Amino acid sequence: MAESINDVKHRIASTRNTRQITTAMQMVSTAKLNRIQKHTSNYEEYVSRVKAVVMHLAQSHLLDKINSSSNASDHKSGKTAYLVITSDRGMVGSYNSNVIRETNNFIEEHTPNPDDYMILAVGGNGADFYKNRNVNVAYEYRGVSDIPTFAEVREIVKTANSMFEDGVFDKLYVCYTHFVNRISSTFRAEKMLPMDSEAFEEESSKDIKAHDFSAEYEIEPDESAVLKVVLPQYAQSLVFGAILDAKTSEHSSSSTAMQSASDNASDLISRLELQYNRARQAAITTEITEIVGGQEALKH
Repeated sequence: MAESINDVKHRIASTRNTRQITTAMQMVSTAKLNRIQKHTSNYEEYVSRVKAVVMHLAQSHLLDKINSSSNASDHKSGKTAYLVITSDRGMVGSYNSNVIRETNNFIEEHTPNPDDYMILAVGGNGADFYKNRNVNVAYEYRGVSDIPTFAEVREIVKTANSMFEDGVFDKLYVCYTHFVNRISSTFRAEKMLPMDSEAFEEESSKDIKAHDFSAEYEIEPDESAVLKVVLPQYAQSLVFGAILDAKTSEHSSSSTAMQSASDNASDLISRLELQYNRARQAAITTEITEIVGGQEALKH
């Protein structure tokens, strides 16, 4: 019985140590979430305005004119690329499994043939998942900062554009988790390449404000020169915004997971303490019974 009590006592101490760790990790994740939310809120207005401008360009068919005169329209590879944003680390709850599952559903719906698509992985979990299943991972980027910088995104966008221009794939979708609030998130798959009118049909139905821009433009020096500046900014803003959004969801999921782990540890400690007290009480009762029995035996 004494050994059993010691085992329970050891489990209580071990669980308390675990709770201290998960509580500390929750505080760190919450601090990261608060920091990145400040960056995200400031960036959302810029992204919204860039998207509104490019959407109006699409409505004016300027994008289609440029695409029809560019080499991008001559791509005939027939392949689609999916830029999947996951985390590099674990202990983020169901964050990674959700985005991978939803991405797989999206892929199954649009390109069910494995030979027709490839993965561009941002984050180690997504890269490892698809590589372990012999899916074509054409590009991977690991080590995205907790608070991503614009410089990190340039390399990703540059690589994706180069692969598109070289005809490696015809279409590129950005798949990530959109942060709604601290307890809710949704999956998004946004078309990034090619940038034509079709790519903005779904965007126009989302919660993007068009602002007070006119669809008619007076362009100097010409349409091509303007779009050469606007489109790269749009591509970078789309990917950077998606990574910021995904990282926000990651930190939120991590904070929630660690809070849940801490709560579970507290529940386990309560049950173990009850078990410990009962075992200790039983041991004391046994000792008293033995003492009383010994005294009675001495009387005879």
